[in-house]
Amino acid sequence: MSTISNAHRPGEMQRPSANRLWCSECRTDEHLIVESIEAMHPPQADMVDVSYTCVECDYFYAHPANVHEVAAVLNRHGQVMGVLQFGGEYFHCGTPMAVSYGSSSIPGMELPRRHTIHDVHLPTRLLRCGCGFQMEVPD
Repeated sequence: MSTISNAHRPGEMQRPSANRLWCSECRTDEHLIVESIEAMHPPQADMVDVSYTCVECDYFYAHPANVHEVAAVLNRHGQVMGVLQFGGEYFHCGTPMAVSYGSSSIPGMELPRRHTIHDVHLPTRLLRCGCGFQMEVPD
């Protein structure tokens, strides 16, 4: 008789509760990195829309989740954080990134028979962190 409540038997899939952050491939939440957190529309008490990636198997997930579940993943010791989008802000190194606006050009290319595609210009935001990290995202 086991004295451990809710013991996990080898080979048995652990089923996450509804709205839990979970990797269905790894069957754990140990390797998750939160990518973005957005308010739900219409708003729901204690719920947010979250997207996250499992860095172990490279699976991506997006769904509504309980705020406490998201906080549990974000508050882990040793959490390696890339860029987190939270509402309208982007965070790197735990601080909001400075934003500047501009446009980025995707150069045209020559196609067979000397046809060309002209350069494409996209409105973008340049995000800069105090640590020196920067990235460009579509506006």
